[in-house]
Amino acid sequence: MQITTTASTTSVLRVMNERAVFAETFRLGKVSRPELAQHTGLSKPTVAVALTNLERAGLLRRVGTRAGAAGRSAMLYEVRPEAGWVLAVDVGRSYVRVGLADLVGTIVARKDEPSRGTRARDLVVQLTRLAEELAGRAGITRDDITLAVFGTPGIHDKATGALHLAPNLPGWDRRGSVKRLAGIAGATYVVENDVDLAAVGEATYGLGRGVRHFVYVSIGTGTGMGIIIDGRLYRGFRGAAGEIGYLPIGEGDPLLEKPAARPRGMFESVASADGIVGVARRLGLPDALTAKDVFDAARAGDETARLAVSREVDHVSHALAGITAVLDPELVVLGGGVGSQLGDLFTGPLTERLRTLVALRPPRIEVSTLGPDAVLLGALAIGLAEARTLVLDRTAPAR
Repeated sequence: MQITTTASTTSVLRVMNERAVFAETFRLGKVSRPELAQHTGLSKPTVAVALTNLERAGLLRRVGTRAGAAGRSAMLYEVRPEAGWVLAVDVGRSYVRVGLADLVGTIVARKDEPSRGTRARDLVVQLTRLAEELAGRAGITRDDITLAVFGTPGIHDKATGALHLAPNLPGWDRRGSVKRLAGIAGATYVVENDVDLAAVGEATYGLGRGVRHFVYVSIGTGTGMGIIIDGRLYRGFRGAAGEIGYLPIGEGDPLLEKPAARPRGMFESVASADGIVGVARRLGLPDALTAKDVFDAARAGDETARLAVSREVDHVSHALAGITAVLDPELVVLGGGVGSQLGDLFTGPLTERLRTLVALRPPRIEVSTLGPDAVLLGALAIGLAEARTLVLDRTAPAR
């Protein structure tokens, strides 16, 4: 019994050491054994064993030497990029965006194209084709993909395999519909709310880097919010935190009398792209077909369009006042197809309106610098962190 316990303890320590060495190698890039010993606190012999095992498993590789003290050279190691692959997918109502990255985060293949359909079957066929195409460009197969991360509207109910609160994706609210995604790439996949992923993208690559408390507010075909608290994504009890489309804002607006308003929520009905167009037409701008038409007219000095934008500012400022009172964010990042277009028309008036609605100084308001890539980059960030754990787990028996 003692021998078994000792062997088990030794195995656990070995795995822990390898994880520490692998994590530091990824963080530091090209790194030597002495540097790894210094940063991990492990002895040089222990680091040497871990490096040998990780190299043998195909997770690390040697990349030359670096001159050290007294003319001695140290072997350098780095994470082997081909040791794992992440497929990042942004499922929008109008477009799908797909990227394939290696284990160090380099996007080796990317493609965006109009959505071929919102029905589950049609969408799965399209995404499977795109995954096949991108894998072929990288010289691998779909089965070689370590992890696929799908960003979708709504909330993934893991118990039933359905998507809730995603009216723009009809049919995905049926039991088991999400399981169709398992056949698109390697069997391991994650489904996350698209706006949550956009917030992670901002925290990793955009305006949210180094900001501990901020929110990402997406305004487009729908509305939503991703919440970062203490540097971490906050999902809530059922994963529904940030579903601001259902905030009770816009009461009395004729748009809320339409049947489509109920499943979309009050705030989304008046603040989304369709809501902006609806308000503009009602105010006397009949030729407005898109939110961009309204914004362009406002920039050109059209008073009716400016009034429509002012109504949007009013709705969004009331939403942000409630958000500020509850979460007290340092930063509000505006994104989505509508939010990303509103910098010159929106941020100044929003800040001024908020000054009259909140108790303290309002949060800083900025337009996302990531644009339409925010969701895809967030999927990549989450996928890379998880994939590094997966490749360690999958190669552990061989080591």
